[in-house]
Amino acid sequence: MPLYQPSNGRKNGGAKLDAGGGAEVLDLETAVKGGVLGGGEAIIGGGCIADKLDLKVLIEELESIDVPSVFICPISLEPMQEAVTLCTGQTYDRSNILKWFSLGHNTCPTTMQELWDDSVTPNKTLNQLIYSWFYQKYLAMKKKFEDVQGRALELLDTLKKVKGQARVQALKDLRQVVSAHASTRKTVTENGGLSLISSLLGPFTSHAVGSEAIGILVNLDLSSELRANLINPAKISLTVDIMNEGTIQTKLNCAKLIGMLLMEGNDSETEIFSSLSLLVGLLRLVRDKRHPTAVVFAGLILLKTICSQESVRSSILRIRAVPQLIELLPCLNNECSEIVLYILEVLSTIPEGRLALKECPNSIPNVVKLLMRVSENSTQFALTILWAIYKLAPEECASQAVEAGLAPKLLLVIQSGCNPVLKQMSAELLKLCSVNYSTSILISKCMLTTTIQ
Repeated sequence: MPLYQPSNGRKNGGAKLDAGGGAEVLDLETAVKGGVLGGGEAIIGGGCIADKLDLKVLIEELESIDVPSVFICPISLEPMQEAVTLCTGQTYDRSNILKWFSLGHNTCPTTMQELWDDSVTPNKTLNQLIYSWFYQKYLAMKKKFEDVQGRALELLDTLKKVKGQARVQALKDLRQVVSAHASTRKTVTENGGLSLISSLLGPFTSHAVGSEAIGILVNLDLSSELRANLINPAKISLTVDIMNEGTIQTKLNCAKLIGMLLMEGNDSETEIFSSLSLLVGLLRLVRDKRHPTAVVFAGLILLKTICSQESVRSSILRIRAVPQLIELLPCLNNECSEIVLYILEVLSTIPEGRLALKECPNSIPNVVKLLMRVSENSTQFALTILWAIYKLAPEECASQAVEAGLAPKLLLVIQSGCNPVLKQMSAELLKLCSVNYSTSILISKCMLTTTIQ
């Protein structure tokens, strides 16, 4: 269990406790005399509460709640399940203080006073108060849980009856409930919410309805049956249109939904994702400089997933993705740069991809700049891309690469602690580049000192 944080302004001795929910703040003595922190469930003879639940269960259910400091054991910094008091007047959880004694200590852990009496006395008042406080919090949480469950069911029922702006509002309310309360997601799923919301997506769905429906779906676990329902040209086309024109959050939701659908798709389903509208939309998404990094990253991740399917790579090349991604490289952070290099490496595995890389004037300069600058994986992707271009036009590639500063970068790879395979690739590429240059010129390009020359 994580450490509990004592509530602010609550200290041992004359401590004040907040009953929660706007209740009056009481001191310890008043709280005990009044029952349970100023009202609510009363303590019944001997501290028992009707239908009493185990305190350990209550604590586990409320593990993230802010607990008053007087309930926290000074040893474990967790709520006390059985408070006991030492002769020094300090209170601890029984299991923790007994463990302290078993280690050979004969002192009070808080004051470090030597104990003149090693007996421990149950603190019945505090135990009753701890249980009552947690019990009330549990009841409040349970009521809130039931309220949001009921609200989710109410909104699902409303969606079956309304249209127009009322439907948009109901979807927005349901999206907020599902986003804020994980417990409602199961309720929505078990009560036909997935199929209902999916049925709202179609060729004539407004973007207002579609964006809210997609915002709900990305928070839910999609069944294989629902995936089959969502993967059809009309719904994918709608999602792409909404992604192109929606808000930042809507763009993220659309990219996430398409990624969820594609993640488990088979080859026949993948053809749907090779639509030019989707690919163009993704490139537009990642190239728009107004978008924050999170949106660019989501778009690149989806493009990476799509290009892993061989049948889609030709479509990606047809929309001139290579020059667009090459021009994008200098503007990206390291994480996004690595994804773009991966995509370009994948595209270089087919002849059209290698030709597109060769014909793009900035392919070699922009790729060379990233050698040894991002990660070892990125360096491997970059070397593979350069090799692919070199094989198409050795002399032209060697000249451009050396002028772009490839030689010193290759020497860095060779001298680094990189993978031996990368070192070998670098050594061979450096050797091939040197064919077009005299030793003195190549060395000067490497910017080595006169002594080394």
